[in-house]
Amino acid sequence: MFAYIRGTAAQVTENSVILETGGVGFRILAPYSVLERIHTGDEVKLYTHFSVREDAMQLFGFLQEEELELFRLLIGVSGIGPKGALGVLSALTADELRFAVLSGDAAAIAKAPGIGKKTAQKVILELKDKLDLEEAFEAKAAHTEEAGGTGSPQTEAVLALAALGYSTQEAGRAVKAAASKLGEADVEALLKVALREM
Repeated sequence: MFAYIRGTAAQVTENSVILETGGVGFRILAPYSVLERIHTGDEVKLYTHFSVREDAMQLFGFLQEEELELFRLLIGVSGIGPKGALGVLSALTADELRFAVLSGDAAAIAKAPGIGKKTAQKVILELKDKLDLEEAFEAKAAHTEEAGGTGSPQTEAVLALAALGYSTQEAGRAVKAAASKLGEADVEALLKVALREM
């Protein structure tokens, strides 16, 4: 119903933001990672999901479309509703969630409030085929660049492989081999070659 809402943050609470636009205040529930970046008075654009139940109509909002897509994938998992999906995205960033799913790290997902080990395994089982490893690396690289990542491409590549469940030694050897073949290369190029070395 609402693709996004742009307005002024009139109030930020621990689990929602009230966006005022056109004289109307919309209460939008959002994960902590979104709320910590919004301050009262900020001009904000939130990509939204409109949830309708018998007893409530709620808006859920995200600063990036990819976060909204992950939210929608999560609520598609049986046993996870909008509040559970919000909890997962509050405990893990979009990048962390993608890598946890792709590496089968149920323990990381189970850290989210209200998500047990079995539900975390169900998330992995149902989402693994819907997420792409290469896209996850590209998104991670883009976010690191936006945040002004200071680590060397080799260090970042090793950290990315470690996040996928490879041992640091294993990842280090593969990245070193990739770097010797490529010379000066960005993280994405190193990861592609390093994965072939694994």
